[in-house]
Amino acid sequence: LVEMDGDEMTRILWKMIKDELIIPFVDLKTEYYDLGLVHRDETGDQVTIDSANATKKYGVAVKCATITPNAKRMTEYNLHQMWKSPNGTIRSMLDGTVFRTPITIPSISPAVKFWKKPITIARHAYGDVYKSVDIRVEEPGVAKLVFEGESGKMEEQIVHTFKDPGVLQGMHNTDASIRSFAHACFKYALDLKQSIWFATKDTIAKKYDGRFREIFEEVFAEYKDAFEAAGIEYFYTLIDDAVARVMRSEGGFIWACKNYDGDVMSDMVSTAFGSLAMMTSVLVSPDGKYEYEAAHGTVTRHYYKHLQGEETSTNPIATIFAWSGAFRKRGEMDNIPELVNYADQLEAACFDTLNAGIVTKDLANLMEGVTPQVKNSADFIAAIRERLEKRLA
Repeated sequence: LVEMDGDEMTRILWKMIKDELIIPFVDLKTEYYDLGLVHRDETGDQVTIDSANATKKYGVAVKCATITPNAKRMTEYNLHQMWKSPNGTIRSMLDGTVFRTPITIPSISPAVKFWKKPITIARHAYGDVYKSVDIRVEEPGVAKLVFEGESGKMEEQIVHTFKDPGVLQGMHNTDASIRSFAHACFKYALDLKQSIWFATKDTIAKKYDGRFREIFEEVFAEYKDAFEAAGIEYFYTLIDDAVARVMRSEGGFIWACKNYDGDVMSDMVSTAFGSLAMMTSVLVSPDGKYEYEAAHGTVTRHYYKHLQGEETSTNPIATIFAWSGAFRKRGEMDNIPELVNYADQLEAACFDTLNAGIVTKDLANLMEGVTPQVKNSADFIAAIRERLEKRLA
């Protein structure tokens, strides 16, 4: 495995998980990269690039949560520059799609009463508003959208004639990126044997969103027979209709979203199912490379408490599931059934612990029908280990 260490409280949990739940049970072989902010700064962020290249080479990676620095972090860590998001760099180098799935347990009911099965969000993590440019218009004038082709062909459209101040934004996407997104979605749907929904607003953005729809339909033609054999379907609708349908559904499908929609809906889905600390995230490239991580951040507030010597009750479940997901995929790719079984048993031990009411503080108020016993992080991981040992005995 490619192992990417991270920052703050999740880095502390990372070591605890390895020491208690992995190294005693697995002959662990990783190519290690320290993506902690200090080391990224020391290497001029080269370590992030190296870790992405290693993922291309080995095919499976597991990543700890990392800091994306802002102005405050620049000062706190005395950085040479405001480094880009490691996730963004790795996504770009792998041309990957992010799939996020909630981890559900019987004692925590979804806020949406109809939901019975997890909903996986597939987010197209390139372009649109996240690669946009914008202008603050200070005076009356004309805004134009201009494309100058290498052939000399020029296209020009008036966006708006401003009579007074306002704002202006330009964004883009590429056929290649959309096509990669579509391939990743359809391959992942076949992996999970789940139907896939895709939604845009092509009735309004006829060319922009319309191109997404066209490419998805073109790519799906390559997977149609496999989908029929697997008994799953590809379904397209408008984004507002999709939201209404999702709220009334039982779940159990993949919801493919454009970049902004996926950003928003993944947080909505994770919160509605319980907690962002109970959501897995896997980056999948079109050529079948996988990078597993927790969907949450570095839990800064708990880290500052940890530095002051205070106990914290930080939920490690999503990080544990990042490891189990990577082990399972490695076992499947290399035909190591014992490793797949270990991954299954590790996750089952987590469920055994949670179903017994042994939880971290964030889950205590969400549980129904169980009297929660709140543990600190170390004791919670120890409780999982106790159940894992029983399962592997």
